[in-house]
Formats: sequence, C-alpha cells, structure tokens
Amino acid sequence: MRAKSKATVLTAASAALGAVGIAIAPLASSADQPLGAAPAEIPAGYYDAAEGKTGPELHSALHGIIGNGEHLTYDEVWEALKVTDADPANAANVVLIYSGTTMPADNNGGGQDQWNREHTWAQSHGDFGTSPGPGTDLFHLRPCEVGVNSTRGNLDFDEGGEEVPEAPGNFVDGDSFEPRDAIKGDIARGVMYMAVRYDGDDGFADLEPNDQVGNDSAPFMGKLSVLLAWHTADPPDAGEQARNDMVFDQFQHNRNPFIDHPEYADAIW
Repeated sequence: MRAKSKATVLTAASAALGAVGIAIAPLASSADQPLGAAPAEIPAGYYDAAEGKTGPELHSALHGIIGNGEHLTYDEVWEALKVTDADPANAANVVLIYSGTTMPADNNGGGQDQWNREHTWAQSHGDFGTSPGPGTDLFHLRPCEVGVNSTRGNLDFDEGGEEVPEAPGNFVDGDSFEPRDAIKGDIARGVMYMAVRYDGDDGFADLEPNDQVGNDSAPFMGKLSVLLAWHTADPPDAGEQARNDMVFDQFQHNRNPFIDHPEYADAIW
C-alpha cells in the first residue's frame, strides 16, 4: 500500500478540483459516515448456512444465501446510488468513488462534467451488459466522474502506474488501475461479492477473481492477491456497513458477506 495518508490525498484533491467548483467530501471518521455509525444490522440467522464451512463449501453456501437478491433496472440504479452514496455532509450530493469528491446527485449523465455509473467489476469481464443482473448490482456499482470512469475503463485492479490527474491518489497503467487507499478494501469486497453472487447458474457468466491482469473479456477480475491485501489493510468501516444495510433494506434485499464477515475472504481464497 502507498504511504500517502488519506488527509494528504484529500488535500491534493481539493487543491486540484476546488478551482473548478467541485466540492470534496470532508475526511470523515467512522462516526461521521452516512446514516450513523451503528454496526451492520445483520438479520438473525442470515449466515447460519455458512457456519463451519471453508473453501468451495463456504463459497457455495454464501451463493445460496445472497443469490435471491432482487435485480434493479439500469435506470433504477441512478436513483438508488443517490441514496446509497449520498454525501454525509450534504444529501443533495453524491460521493464519487475514486476521487472522493462530491457532485450534485441530479448531475448524472454522460457529459464530461457529470457523474455516471462505474462498474467496479468491468462489464466486459463476463460481457454481462446492463440488463438486470450483474450489470445493475449495487454492490459493485458506484458514482464516478465520467472522465475518471473512462480512464479506469475495463482495467483489472493492481498497484502502480501514473497518478490520475482528475483523481489524485489513484494510479493507472496499461493493464491495471489502483484506487486511492481509503477505498481499496471497499473495491476488493465488491469484487469478492460479485464472484460469490454470480456463479453461472442464473443465465449469467460464472464470475471469478484470479491472480492476473489483462483479463479483457474473460469472466475474471484481478488481481486476487492484491485485492485480498487491500481487504485486510482497509477493513469495513461504519459507512460501508451502513451502505450494506441500505442495499439490503431498501433495494436488493441481500447483503455483501465480506462486509459482514471479513474473515470469509481468507476462508474461501
């Protein structure tokens, strides 16, 4: 992990973006995250079928637990992200995943000064498009500036590269993208969720993480060893837990098990 602190990254982002009128979300402690800092509200018995399991058995059990989540349409995702990714300091804005800056929630679309829907598990890695299913799953969809979304493209996740000017603290090279430190674990847990949720038994590709980059159109996302390290270094905080609860309560009615039980990652991979 890079040595830059979250405060350093956000200060740089403010300097780079403040002049063009884009606000940056304040550096928040866990107590300042959306909808309060209560621990994740896991329904009683939700993970009973996973108890005592490891490896493929745990993977299969978790798939059975979360595989009945409801699918949104791609249009419905716009409105859902305005709720799940609202700026804790101003609910009329959304927090943009890679830069950490904020933008008016209603300024969504395809223009260079707007935000759109970033698929952290790239659509082309499994060719699932935007039909209801993996292409509309809130656990890996996040608001992102159009230009930064384009820079990330369909790259796998790894460390290294040149800093992204529009999103200080993020780095890109020819075959990978490295997100800022504050969200590395969030990204990793979204990828792991997708691998367990979409197992090839529902008409969609069997999505799996692997330990390489350059996966292109294959239904794989890398780099697993790096993602596992990010998952450990940046554990779930209260804001991520609150988002998990919102997706469960208000939208899909399933949960990300790697937020609720971070230990499941090492138990599977």
